[in-house]
Amino acid sequence: MATKTAEGATGGTEAGTEARKDDETTTAGPAEEQTADNQAAGEQAPEEAAEADGGEAGDATEAAGGKAPSGVGQGAGAVVSAALGLVSLSGGWIGTVASAREQLVGQLRTSSTASVATQIKEVYGDAWHTTALWAGLFALAALITGVVVLARPAFGAPGRPQAAWIKSVAWAGVSLGVIGLLLAVLKYSDALLGLPSTG
Repeated sequence: MATKTAEGATGGTEAGTEARKDDETTTAGPAEEQTADNQAAGEQAPEEAAEADGGEAGDATEAAGGKAPSGVGQGAGAVVSAALGLVSLSGGWIGTVASAREQLVGQLRTSSTASVATQIKEVYGDAWHTTALWAGLFALAALITGVVVLARPAFGAPGRPQAAWIKSVAWAGVSLGVIGLLLAVLKYSDALLGLPSTG
């Protein structure tokens, strides 16, 4: 009887231990699963946040890159300014044609009996003034274009400096425009290469 009682007690103890283990497993199982889920979610959250931040940063960079000026227009304006300045020094094809037309008009309007001073003024003087006028117009266009190119960065992107070659060419156009305008004024006012005196 004592052996049976010991065996029964031992069996009861083992059964109780197994029951407790089952209870602990049942209780601990969902908690461990929840902890594992929380850890996995915690690991995924920074990755998703990093991806979201990277996507937003990429979108911002693309937007900024799309809006940033390339400087092609400013470079073209600087070259045009320098070219107009060079044309102003020579008068250009338009100035030559306008001068020849004015000379022809002067010949048609001046009679053969007119004085020498009148013939010189009508035939050569007006043609010379026309050339000076067209040269002055080209010089003024070169000056304005160069100034606009140099002033453009003040109205564009604040953190984007202008290329050095654009500044150099624009300043060359402005300088040639000033020189051409000065020469045009001197020629038109007969202070430079004026008409010969007939007296």
